[in-house]
Amino acid sequence: MKNILVTGGLGYIGSHTVIALQQAGFNVYIIDDLSNSQLEVWEKITAITGVQPIYYNIDLKDYNAVSVFFQSHKIDGIIHFAAYKAVGESVAKPLMYYRNNLLGLMNVLEAMEENQLDNFIFSSSCTVYGQADTMPINEMTPLKRPESPYGNTKKVGEEIIEDFIKITDKNAISLRYFNPVGSESKGLLGDLQIIPNNLMPYILQTAVGIRESLGVFGNDYETRDGTAVRDYIDVNDLADAHVKAIQRLLDGKNKSKLEFFNLGSGTGSTVLEIVTAFEQANNLKINYEIKPRRAGDIVQAYADYSFAKSELDWEPKTPLQISMQTAWKFQQQLDKVIE
Repeated sequence: MKNILVTGGLGYIGSHTVIALQQAGFNVYIIDDLSNSQLEVWEKITAITGVQPIYYNIDLKDYNAVSVFFQSHKIDGIIHFAAYKAVGESVAKPLMYYRNNLLGLMNVLEAMEENQLDNFIFSSSCTVYGQADTMPINEMTPLKRPESPYGNTKKVGEEIIEDFIKITDKNAISLRYFNPVGSESKGLLGDLQIIPNNLMPYILQTAVGIRESLGVFGNDYETRDGTAVRDYIDVNDLADAHVKAIQRLLDGKNKSKLEFFNLGSGTGSTVLEIVTAFEQANNLKINYEIKPRRAGDIVQAYADYSFAKSELDWEPKTPLQISMQTAWKFQQQLDKVIE
């Protein structure tokens, strides 16, 4: 069994990827400092898969702790999720985002080199494209300065990896994904945000009564209904792509030392269309109010995933309606005890 390290493995996408890796037969190590996650996710992963991944609470900004981990374990591949991810918060606290997201990345890469390790998957984002001039966005779409410090940490992170790859014999894949939604089928794991920074957690908290209404940031964009357009991709499909990407590197099937893949559904949905989809999927009504545009947001972004389909043999399989239903199931089970 190959040993895969998942940094940020107790977070939203990370935890689903840990499950997918275990189900694919990998032995998984998790590093997570719990700054943006909950320890109970570790228990839930075990409950879902019947296998307990090995977990370490390590702050990746602490190079000595990172180095000790790598010196003590044989790791065949790394999937690096660990990062702060809230667009609005990054605008308010840019230095916190640059310090955490970039220093953690650099420490992991340095430890890889120090311990002669290979095979690195980077959790990137469509934010590296900024506001693209044309849709859909493919891997040849020119990169622009992202609209937020969060997005810029992903763009700079890719540049760091590119420079690192040039002077080493390492191999890496950067997965640029769009907007993850949904939950695993039992509803035990999902996008837990105490203060919602993304649309789905905001919808869920409104549906359950934590918040009186959903704030829709801007209705004067040049889109179908005036609200911003995004590409919503099920988190389980994203997890599957990470498994395929790490297997590609382990099998030596990558065609260059650094590859980039867009991961999305290929369809753009407005904010109000997602609200309607959630209402129809779960027979609920969501109160919402229009608010001013939010700093750091772009008008629209949706993916062309054909390159991932041809090279990774990956494509999204989960209908949006199912994602809306599993997301709601997760919200309803938040306070239930694991049996």
